[in-house]
Amino acid sequence: KAVVSTQSTGEVEANLREKNRFPIYVHSKMLITDDEYIIVGSANINQRSMSGRRDTEMAVGCYQPNFLCIDGELPQGDVAAFRKSLWVEHMGEMCEEFENPGSIDCMRKVNELAASNWEKYVADEFEEPLQGHLLPYPIQIEQDGTVNALEGFESFPDTSASVLGCKSSVLVEKLTT
Repeated sequence: KAVVSTQSTGEVEANLREKNRFPIYVHSKMLITDDEYIIVGSANINQRSMSGRRDTEMAVGCYQPNFLCIDGELPQGDVAAFRKSLWVEHMGEMCEEFENPGSIDCMRKVNELAASNWEKYVADEFEEPLQGHLLPYPIQIEQDGTVNALEGFESFPDTSASVLGCKSSVLVEKLTT
C-alpha cells in the first residue's frame, strides 16, 4: 500500500537540507576479488542484460599476474591500491583493519562505521557530518531469512518512501531457504 506524503516538495527538500541528509543511490556493477582481479561493467544479472539479444552491455576486467595472493599474503598491486582508494572515499579513512578485507576485524570495523553513520544520519538535529558515505540499508534479516524494516524506520527518514517496497507476486518473501 503506497503512502502519500502530506509535505510539499519544497518542505521535504528544506527538511533534508536542515538535517544535512543527502540520500545517494549507488548503481554500481564492480567486483574486486582478493585484490587480484577487478571487473567493471554495465550488465545487470537478469535476462534482459544476459541474453545477448536485447541490451548492449560491456565490461572490462583487469588482472595482474605479478601480484597474486600467495601463502595468505595479499597482493599489493594496482587492483589492491584501487580497492583501498575506494574504501577511503566511502569510509572516510584507511585504517589497519581494511588491509585485510576478508578478516573478521575488517567486517567489525565496517559495521561499526556504518552503525555510527546511521545514528548521525537519523538524528533529529545535525551535529556532525558522516564519516565517508557508508550507511547500512535499514533492514533486519531474521534467522529464518525474513526481511523486516528496522523498528521505527519503515520509511526512509524525512520521506514516505517505504524501505521494503511492495510485495512481489513472483519473488519469495525470504532471502534464504
